[in-house]
Amino acid sequence: MTGGPLITPQRLGIALVCAVALVGCCGLAWWQWTRFESASGTFQNLGYVLQWPLFGLFPAFMVWRIRKLDAQRKAEPPVVAPAPVVTVDAVRAPVVDTDDELAVYNRYLAELNARDQR
Repeated sequence: MTGGPLITPQRLGIALVCAVALVGCCGLAWWQWTRFESASGTFQNLGYVLQWPLFGLFPAFMVWRIRKLDAQRKAEPPVVAPAPVVTVDAVRAPVVDTDDELAVYNRYLAELNARDQR
């Protein structure tokens, strides 16, 4: 195993949160079971009896999943994407034109179209 000591304060805290979640959710499942057994109990309470333990196990599952994904990420070689190629058109000096504004604008649009065609 790599990566420092086996027991750290962070790992103890995560384990404590997972244990508290499991104990709390199992307590809620027991409470739902007593509600199911009572005279006013329904099958909805029975469904909650089955759901609460799964909710309690979810934090531990997430810790396991994050550790597994982290191990996969460390095992794979890093993917280096090639740098994008940037091309720049030469800058032209503006054409001074004595024609009317519409002709100048049309020439400008034709220039833009020619650039797009390249």
